[in-house]
Amino acid sequence: MMELEKYLPLTETTYYILLSLLEPAHGYMMMQKVERLSNQKVRIAAGTMYGAIENLLKQELIRSVKSTDKRRKTYVITEKGFKVLKLDCQRMKHIIDITDELLTANELE
Repeated sequence: MMELEKYLPLTETTYYILLSLLEPAHGYMMMQKVERLSNQKVRIAAGTMYGAIENLLKQELIRSVKSTDKRRKTYVITEKGFKVLKLDCQRMKHIIDITDELLTANELE
C-alpha cells in the first residue's frame, strides 16, 4: 500500500478523470463526464486532457482498451488506478470527518 501513497494527493482533475474511467471512455466523453461529476466545477480543455491521459498511462493508473471506434482511443482505469482512487477517497473522508468533528466541537456562538 505504501508504494501507492506516492500518487497522493491526486489533483481534483486527476481524481475526476480516474472516476470517469470506472467505465471505458474516450477523451471527449471523459471531458463531459468530469464536468457532470463535478457539477460543472471542473472543466478540462482538450490539451490538458491529453496531457493528463499521457501521465496516467505512464503511471499505469489507466490503460487503453480496444474500441469499435477507430478514430478515438478508449481508456479505462487499471487495478492500480482503482486502488489509488480508493486511497485518496479515504484520505479525503478522514479530512472531512476530523474537520466536522473539530468544527462542531468549536462551534462559535
